Amino acid sequence: MRGLRAVLALFVSAAVVARATEDDMRECVVLLHGVALSGWAMQPLARALEEAGYRAVNVSYPSRTLPLEEIARDFLPAQLAAQGVAAAPRVHFVAHSMGSLVVRAYLRDRRPANLGRVVMLGPPNHGSVAADAAAEWAPLRWLVGVNLPRLGTGEAGVAPRLGRADFEVGIIAGTSRVNPLFETVLKGEHDGVVTLESARLDGMSDFLVVPHSHTVMLWRKEVIAQVAEFLRHGKFRREMQGGVSRPHRERDAALDNRRGRETPPYNRHVPRLTRASAGGAG
Repeated sequence: MRGLRAVLALFVSAAVVARATEDDMRECVVLLHGVALSGWAMQPLARALEEAGYRAVNVSYPSRTLPLEEIARDFLPAQLAAQGVAAAPRVHFVAHSMGSLVVRAYLRDRRPANLGRVVMLGPPNHGSVAADAAAEWAPLRWLVGVNLPRLGTGEAGVAPRLGRADFEVGIIAGTSRVNPLFETVLKGEHDGVVTLESARLDGMSDFLVVPHSHTVMLWRKEVIAQVAEFLRHGKFRREMQGGVSRPHRERDAALDNRRGRETPPYNRHVPRLTRASAGGAG
């Protein structure tokens, strides 16, 4: 009996070592959610990237209670160290909204030697006037927490202090206005929270506009496929946008904006992510 237990323990140990070795051989993708959310919001992306051959590290962080600067300086580095991402061949970042500013602040001060590529979804790279407006409403101040002024365009805003991108970054921005709260303060095209102009960043490698709203874009197959495309090739794939031409997408998005709902996703022709199509270095 003791001999059987010893053999089983040996097999278990070998499996653990093999899994650890496999994790070390895979490129790593760190995912960071937006304010007042948690890792569940990034789970569909994390699952797809795992299936594509990456190791996904989906970080939940205290976005409502810990200042953004401290998240980037202390919390995130500790999480990455605990996950051993420094051992990966490359570490990429995929971030939504506030998570994009966390990544920018982190990379400015503590860039990893194995840095790969970065994808930002709905990033307030120049601050958000929606955050400025939300600061006037007590319920929204409570919901967003201590980082609300840091996400705005005022003196407390973090974005203006982070500088241009000096790393490979692709940005995905939305144009579906399903959130009526900030319609009067957001000028030009926007996703209900962040305008296209605020999403842009000096030094960015590519910029893609999709007909989805600020948070819902995270769960659209087209967007998930485009994230993997940029991580692999350093650019987005225009023909991947559902086989629908840009004028038609813009027309349908405009119609749906007037109806007060989001444009249906154009994802019928988006290929399933595979290790061959999306994983690995590029």
